[in-house]
Amino acid sequence: MECDIAIIGGGIVGLATAWQLGERCECRVLVLEKEGSVATHQSGRNSGVLHSGVYYRPRSNQAQTCLRGRRLMENFCRTNHLPFELCGKVITGSTSRELARLHTLYEWGRANGVQCQIIDRDTLLKREPYAAGNKALLVRDAGIVDFPSVVRRLKSLSQEQGTDVLTNSYVHRAHEESQNIILETDNLTVRARHVLNCAGLYADRIAKLLGQEPDIRVLPFRGEYYELLPRQYCRHLIYPAGDERVPFLGVHATRMTDGRVLCGPSAVPALSREGYKRFTVAPADILETVLWSGTWHLARSFWRTGIREILQSLSKKYHLRILQRLIPAVKLSDLRPARSGVRAQAVRADGTMIRSMYIQESRRVVSVLNASSPSATASLAIGETLARNLMNRLRPD
Repeated sequence: MECDIAIIGGGIVGLATAWQLGERCECRVLVLEKEGSVATHQSGRNSGVLHSGVYYRPRSNQAQTCLRGRRLMENFCRTNHLPFELCGKVITGSTSRELARLHTLYEWGRANGVQCQIIDRDTLLKREPYAAGNKALLVRDAGIVDFPSVVRRLKSLSQEQGTDVLTNSYVHRAHEESQNIILETDNLTVRARHVLNCAGLYADRIAKLLGQEPDIRVLPFRGEYYELLPRQYCRHLIYPAGDERVPFLGVHATRMTDGRVLCGPSAVPALSREGYKRFTVAPADILETVLWSGTWHLARSFWRTGIREILQSLSKKYHLRILQRLIPAVKLSDLRPARSGVRAQAVRADGTMIRSMYIQESRRVVSVLNASSPSATASLAIGETLARNLMNRLRPD
């Protein structure tokens, strides 16, 4: 099979790019997904939050991409009648450090054009009667989305444009030949002029397969959730002020589009890149993580945080204690184990966690090596950028 662009990975970024390509140019696009369906991993196992842009430094690429992506996602959901709601969220704080963080986020949010305001406790309780906090940042532009439905719709729209989306298509071999890259799966050989690597949890490995030398390693972090009952403890979204040193936002309460309330996630190193269960072990994944120098630098820098996250994973009571900082009335019997997800976190050799989009390019390959939060929110904007890049590559010199 021949194509102009082969996209490896049928998640939200890969399919958003395929759709944007179909909207903008006449080229043959092929999507290869190793699983039996799309949105199997990160795109289908996140907290379903539509981020506002309040967490990102003003005028940064991350802020601008999030803001444009949110607007595009709102319009996409409206146009395609997909479940979403701009319900707003509160970020709570009580300590002097937390209150200082709220004011920083307020300044960033206002500079980014986000509708947000600092509210006192009385106003907070009118919105979230069970929430803790002396003050809170009310972010009106935040919301909730059914991202798996978004991915499925992107797949359908792409197929209507003529894109082939092939599942059960694991790329296990690749080499460059003349004017193409040859990709081999178990039942198909693909000749592509250019390749977009959106393999998520496997992006670094696929980059190597495609002849690149990535200077990062994808480390898998499992995020575990509990379902909160009764649901009235959280009307919309309740977040902590968070730790600005790490890219994880901390345990929060999220009302999903189906009405359920999820609490979490934790952020613990997973023993497999698909380690959705605590004791799912992949020796090759463990060895690769242990031998990466960045793992040890990261552990030395954040060992206290790591211990807290592990305790939170192993002990439901400890998880409850963390959650009670947001919602004091919650009891142990109110928490029911729910699904988990695995986040692909790119880490440099010096232990630095990459917080924004990280792309590596070569003559015929574009690899998205890090697409952490808010990549689901910003996926359509990211897809625009990647589509323009690939279209430029197709133009004759």
